[in-house]
Formats: sequence, structure tokens, C-alpha cells
Amino acid sequence: MTISTLTFQTNALAEMEALQTALTRTQTELSTGSKLPNAAANPAAMSQVNQLNMTLSASQQYVSNGSAVSSALQLEQAALTSATNTLQSARDLAVEANNSALSLADRQDIATQLTQLEQALLGAANATDAGGNYLFAGTASGTQPFAQTGGAVSYQGASQVNQVQISADQSVSAGDAGNAVFMNVPTGNGTFTTAVGAANSGSGSIDTGSVVSPAAWVPDTYTISFTSPTQYQVTNGAGTVVSSGSYTSGSAITFNGIQVTVSGAPATGDSFTVAPAGKGSVFATLSSLITTLNSGSLTSAQLTTQVGAAIQQIDNALSGLNNVQASVGGRLNAITTVANNAQSDQTQLQGAISQLSSTDYAAAVTQLSTQELALQAAQASYASIAKLSLFNYIP
Repeated sequence: MTISTLTFQTNALAEMEALQTALTRTQTELSTGSKLPNAAANPAAMSQVNQLNMTLSASQQYVSNGSAVSSALQLEQAALTSATNTLQSARDLAVEANNSALSLADRQDIATQLTQLEQALLGAANATDAGGNYLFAGTASGTQPFAQTGGAVSYQGASQVNQVQISADQSVSAGDAGNAVFMNVPTGNGTFTTAVGAANSGSGSIDTGSVVSPAAWVPDTYTISFTSPTQYQVTNGAGTVVSSGSYTSGSAITFNGIQVTVSGAPATGDSFTVAPAGKGSVFATLSSLITTLNSGSLTSAQLTTQVGAAIQQIDNALSGLNNVQASVGGRLNAITTVANNAQSDQTQLQGAISQLSSTDYAAAVTQLSTQELALQAAQASYASIAKLSLFNYIP
């Protein structure tokens, strides 16, 4: 087969150009560390790398979100611990005050200490982060959540809290709204409340009671009236007698699935009230307790009943704070678990990206040597063959 000089030169130059292009690409890989300098180098691999980078970026953002929420929740946990310690101190003082041997001056001294604790509790409820954002204001983090006017504390924050995504399929609450933490405490024993009649003249007091049969409890306002120092009857809101019996100090009075204990010596005509429980503010509980201890007009029975009710209310608040702390702890654990899993996933993603895009230096150096030899051989071959001509053989 005859090959023209033009064809030979065209083919040889094209081959050397291809070898030079491949050599340049390998040199670029070695100098940049990437075998995907652009999409044209390997469109399929570049598409995979772009998708993996998007997944990696999202994972890193989720971890960043979790870190920010974790910092906020740790601050909230510290504030809740402070509030718990404050309320425990208030409870200890209430137990100390529930002693008939104390004088009015003694009780007023305790009331002064409770006033200081109330302010400390208000400070914990209005705690902020380093940026001045209120921890218990819900989504209204720039608004001071609790304001005190006279002896009343009101909530001015939001009821909703921000939800932050910490993984592709999991979000957590970034905090807790203060109205749920401090203003939504069950009154009484959580089912009903008890009270001493304001006009009572005897020494009878009533405890906070308990539920013995939830199914039998009928929410209503009941009045326990003493027809004599040793006889009582219980009427409902309509005035219908639902129970009656003989009274012995310290014995339980049971009706409609609940029981209460009256202690002391009630006088004829004395009464006690049992009413459905509601929700109340822990600040109102402390304020009411302070008022009770500062009063010089309450009977011993009224004082004992009201202080006992305050202790029960503080216990309810402490239980609520413990539940919130448990919730915060659960969220912190979830963030840690998700972050650990994300770290493992990110390592795998980075490995896959590297495998697709990063240069294998050992293989690239070998390939470069091979390409250099091939190019040199092609150039030498071309130079040698290009010298061939029939004129060299004509004498």
C-alpha cells in the first residue's frame, strides 16, 4: 500500500499531538492534585462529585445547626438548674415556716428570704445568651419574657419555639417557652385543690388530698361542712349531699374517688372546699406564700393549710422543671448522636469524592513516564522516517 508523504505527516503529527495532550493532562493532574480540572475531563465522574459535594455540604450544615442548638440548650440547662436550686431553697423555707410554734416575726423573716428567692427565680427565667437573646422567650428571643408589676409576674414572650433541623429527617426544639416552664404549673395535687373556709372558727386544717380512683372522680366544687365538731357532710356544686360521716382528727374523708384529711378540731359551721385543679404560675405561688407568711390575721388552721398547699405547688413546679431538664438532656443526646453519625458519613463522602477527583500520584507518575517515552519514540520515529526520500537513492 502506498502512503503519501502528506498522509504520513498528517497522521504522525496527529498522533504526537494526542500524546502531547495526554502528557499535559497528566502533568496538570500532578501539579493540581485533581484529575477533574473541569467537567469535560470526565462528565460522569464530575456529576457524581457534584452530588456528593452537595450531600457533604448539607451534612456539615446540619452539624453546624446542631452545635448552635447545643450551646443554647446547655445555657438553658444551667438556667433550669439555677431555678431548681432556688425553688428547692424556697421549699425548705416553706417547710420551716409550717410550724405553729413560730412567731409572726419569724414567719416574716422567712417571707423576706422568700422575696429574695423570688427575684432570683425571676432572674433565671429572664436568662440570656452571650448575644443578649432571652432563653425562655420562645421565638420572641429579643423580648424580655417575664415582667413584674407590683407583686404579679406576667409572661410577654412567645408560646412557640424555633425548630432546627439537625439531620435530613430530624429536627429539635432550640429551647422552651417560658410560659410552659414557669406559668403552667398544675395547682393543688394536679387533680383538685383544697382550702379552708375564710369564716372558720375552729382549728381544723385540710391537706392537699389524693386521688384513689380516677374513674370515680367527678370534677366539681365540693364543700365539706361540719354540722358538729364530730359530724360532716359533703355537698357538690348543686347542693346535693354526696357523702357524710363521723369525723376523727387525722382520718381520711373519702368521696367520688378522692380522699382528703382534716386535722384539728373544726367547729360547728366550719367548712372546707375541694375544687378542680387548674394551672398557675410558680411566681404566683411564691407571692401567695409570702403574703400568707406576712399576714397576722390568719388562724393556725388557715396558715397550715395555705403553707401546705404552697409546698405542694412548689413540688409540682419542681417536677415540671425536672421534666424540662430531662427533655433538654434528651435533645442534647440526640444532637451528639446525630453529629457522631454525620462525622462518619462525612468521612465516607470525602473518601468517595477523593477517589473520583484526587490524583493517584504513584499511578500518575508511572503514566507520565510512559507518555513521555511514547512521545519521544513518536518524535524520533517521525524524524527518522521524514528523512526517507527516493532522491537519496538516485546516483
